[in-house]
Amino acid sequence: MESNPDHPVLRVRFLEMKLKFLLLVFIFSIMISHAAAFDPLDPNGNITIRWDIMSWTSDGYVATITMNNFQMYRQIPNPGWTLGWNWAKKEVIWNMVGAQTTEQGDCSKFKANVPHCCKRNPKVVDLLPGVPYNLQYTNCCKGGVLAAWAQDPTTSISAFQVIVGQAGTSNKTVKLPKNFTLMGPGPGYTCGPPRIVPSSAFLSPDRRRRTQALMTWNVTCTYSQFMASKNPSCCVSLSSFYSDIITPCPTCACGCQTQKDCIMSDSKLLQEEGINTPRKDNLPLLQCTHHMCPVRVHWHVKVNYKEYWRVKISITNFNYRLNYSQWILVAQHPNLNNVTTVFSFNYKPLVPYDSINDTGMFYGTKYYNDLLMEAGPFGNVQSELLLQKTKETFTLKQGWAFPRKVYFNGDECMLPPPDSYPFLPNSAQLILFVIVIFTRQYSL
Repeated sequence: MESNPDHPVLRVRFLEMKLKFLLLVFIFSIMISHAAAFDPLDPNGNITIRWDIMSWTSDGYVATITMNNFQMYRQIPNPGWTLGWNWAKKEVIWNMVGAQTTEQGDCSKFKANVPHCCKRNPKVVDLLPGVPYNLQYTNCCKGGVLAAWAQDPTTSISAFQVIVGQAGTSNKTVKLPKNFTLMGPGPGYTCGPPRIVPSSAFLSPDRRRRTQALMTWNVTCTYSQFMASKNPSCCVSLSSFYSDIITPCPTCACGCQTQKDCIMSDSKLLQEEGINTPRKDNLPLLQCTHHMCPVRVHWHVKVNYKEYWRVKISITNFNYRLNYSQWILVAQHPNLNNVTTVFSFNYKPLVPYDSINDTGMFYGTKYYNDLLMEAGPFGNVQSELLLQKTKETFTLKQGWAFPRKVYFNGDECMLPPPDSYPFLPNSAQLILFVIVIFTRQYSL
C-alpha cells in the first residue's frame, strides 16, 4: 500500500487515532477536575441544593429550594452566595419569598401581571436580615452567609420559595433546570447536573402527620481552591522557644503585587473616611508585606513541660477592607489526638477517617473573638493550646512540633520550606538548653 495521506485506509486510521486522543484528553480533564475538587480532610464535603415541588399551579408550580452546606470547615462568608441556572423551556418566576433575582429581565410581553423575573438564566441572592415578615421564609434572610457544618449546623442552611410559570404542571411535563452555578461569594464551586431523587418528607408541627413533596431533585456543588484562585489566600510563619530564629511566611506567598496595590501600615491614607468600606468587586486593600497575604497564621512552640507541651496560635488580618466573621482555622498535626486544653478558641477534632485523628478545627467564641477585625491594631486573634505528649512519637527535632497543613476559612495556607524551620541548638548551646528545659519540666 502506498504511503499516500489521501488513501482511504490511512484516513480511517488517522481518524481513529484522533478520536482516541480526544477521548484520552477528555478523560484526563475529568480526572483533574475531580481531583482538584476532592478534599482529603473533608472527603464528603459539598453544598447540596434541593428543589422540592410543593404544589401545582395553573401554569407551573410552587417550589421550595433549600441549600445545605455539608462542608465541615468551609463557610460561605459575606457578601454571601449567588445561585444561578438555565431554564429548560420558557419558564418565568412569578414571585419569590426569602430571596430575589439580581435582574428582572425583559418582561414587556406581559400586560397585567408582570413576573418577578423573565430571564432565561436567573441569578438568585438571599435577602438581608431585617426584611419585612411577609418577605421572609424559613432559614432565609442571612445575607447569603452559610456557616460550616461542623461549626454550626443550624445556620448552615438557607432556603427560599419560588413560584414558577410557563412550566410543566405534572411530574411528566416538568423540565429540570440545567447548568447550575454557585458563587460563594467568589468562584471555586462546580455544580453537577440535577438528579431526580425520592420526594422529600415533612412532618407537621405536632409531628403527627407526614407529608411529602410532589417531586424532588438535587444538585451537588463541590469546591476547588485551584479553581477559586491561582494564589493562596493565607500563609504560615513559625517560631519556637528553643531558637531565636523566626521563620517568616515565604516571600510573595500569595502572589507578588506592586506598591500601588498595597498600603503601608503608617500611611496617612488610613485616616481617610471610608478606607475600610468594602468595594462591590471585593478588591482587597492589603498592608504592604513581603508575603502579600490577606491572612497570616503564626504557630509558636511556647513551652516544653515534662508530660505536656504548649503552643500559641496567632491569626493576623492584613486586609483593610474585610473582616472575617465566624472564621475557621484547621491544623493538621499528629499530636492533635491528645489536645488537653484550648484556652480562648473553640476546638473540634475532624476525623474523616476513623483510624486517623490528627486534624482539628479552631474557631472563635461567639461575641468574644469570633470576629477577626480588618487590618490594624485590632486585626488579630490568638489562643494557646496544651497538648499531652505521646512518648513514642514526641520530639522537637526536624520540625516535628510544627503543623503539617494549615487552612483558613477552607483554603490551604502556604507553609515555609522545611529547611527554614527553627532548629534545635547545636552542641555548644546544649547545656544551656538542657537547663532551660529542666527548669520548665516541673512547673506543670
